[in-house]
Order: sequence, then structure tokens, then C-alpha cells
Amino acid sequence: MSSSDIFIGETIGTAILILLGGGVCAAVTLKASKARNAGWLAIAFGWGFAVMTAVYISGPLSGAHLNPAVTVALAIKDGSWTNVPTYFAGQLLGAMIGAALVWVAYYGQFHAHLTDKEIVGGPGAQATTAKAVEAQEKGAGPVLGVFSTGPEIRNVVQNLATEIIGTVVLILAVLTQGLNDSGNGLGIMGGLITALVVVSIGLSLGGPTGYAINPARDLGPRIVHALLPLPNKGGSDWSYAWIPVVGPLIGGAIAAGIYNVAFA
Repeated sequence: MSSSDIFIGETIGTAILILLGGGVCAAVTLKASKARNAGWLAIAFGWGFAVMTAVYISGPLSGAHLNPAVTVALAIKDGSWTNVPTYFAGQLLGAMIGAALVWVAYYGQFHAHLTDKEIVGGPGAQATTAKAVEAQEKGAGPVLGVFSTGPEIRNVVQNLATEIIGTVVLILAVLTQGLNDSGNGLGIMGGLITALVVVSIGLSLGGPTGYAINPARDLGPRIVHALLPLPNKGGSDWSYAWIPVVGPLIGGAIAAGIYNVAFA
């Protein structure tokens, strides 16, 4: 694979991943969405199908890493770091493009949600359960969850450990079951297996932090949230932002170490 193929494939694939994954979060969260309040099950399966779609689209070009943790794990596994910066650049750019497309697709719903006093507060607003839940995430605006993750309970050690554990599971599944014949990315069956593993992680381990398990998936959309002209959008919670970046990278490295010791 050439550097241009890698960059283009990762940009397109990660954009699709975030468009569909962020899209299901928007669908479940925003007012005037037909899927509002569909629940965590919809989000978990929505992200799983997003992974599957993105892998099948980008796999022929880049091997469909779509996740810096996957890229780091494969670099450790193979001992080759040459293309790592290209993968990282495509993944971050793609994540930002995907997040911007979610905003375009749900433009009216974002406006309705962020101008509703029951959501953002203001004179005449009534206390609601949704507002009380949103208030738990200090520093996070009312739609930040459409773009990036946040913890239900803020505990640095627990939050970091949760992201590490979830990513170890994901990367071990990729390395043992998901790779293509060349071993440099996800294969056809690997895309389906990985998608189902993402659903499993979401259902089993997603509750504490929202399961970023992918630094680009969280950082790119968080940057877009900070830049978009959304009314009453609130903060982007930068004090938490390092955890869904560092945690998955550590998890990817640990998983690669386990693979090299136990399976290679």
C-alpha cells in the first residue's frame, strides 16, 4: 500500500465510521429526531455497524485500521513504524470530517435541541431528568456526547482503566481473528468479527465512559465540537480529553505485547 492509498483510505473510512457512529448518537440524543430515546442498545449496534461499513469501504485501500490503537498495535507486532504518521493523519482528518457531516445531517435537530430551555436552561426552564444527567458531566455541553465521550463518574484511575481494558479486548480480537491475509489490516470476515466485538464492548464495558476505545474517534469530533457554530453548545470538556486518547493507546500497546508473547 502506498502512502497516498493509506491516507485516502483512512480518511474516507474514519469519516464513514464517525458519520454513522456519531449519527446514531445524534439520532438518540437530539430533539425532533425520530429515534430520540432509542437507548443504549441502538447506540451499541449503531457503532458496530458503523465499524463494519467503514472497514469494508476502506479495507482495500489502507487495511482499515481506522483507529490509532490498531495502528500502534500492528506497528509493535510487526516492528515497522514507517507508515504510522500517515495512518494517524488520515484517521484524525477523517474523524473531523465525519463529525462535521453529522452536524450537517442533523442541523435542524441541533438547533432545536440547543435552543430548548428545558435542555440548556434559562428563564422559565423547568428541571428535567435529562438536564440533571447532563449536569453530571461538568465542563461538557449538552450535545458533546454526540461528538465525543465522557464518564458517568469522574475518577481518573477508573476512567483510564476502563478505556485500557476495552481497547485490550478490541485489539486482541483484531490481532487474533480480524487480520487480512497480509496481516496489515482488517480482512472481510475480520470486519464482521470486529464489528460484533465493538457491539459487545459497548454493551458490556461502555457504561462507565462511553467506550471511546479509539483516540481519533474521540479527539477529532471533540475538536469539531469546539469549532462548530452551535448555539449554547457549552464546553468541550478538554480536562477529560486526554483519557480517551492515552487509554486506548496504552491498551493497544498492551494487547500487542500479549499477542507477541502468547500467540506469535
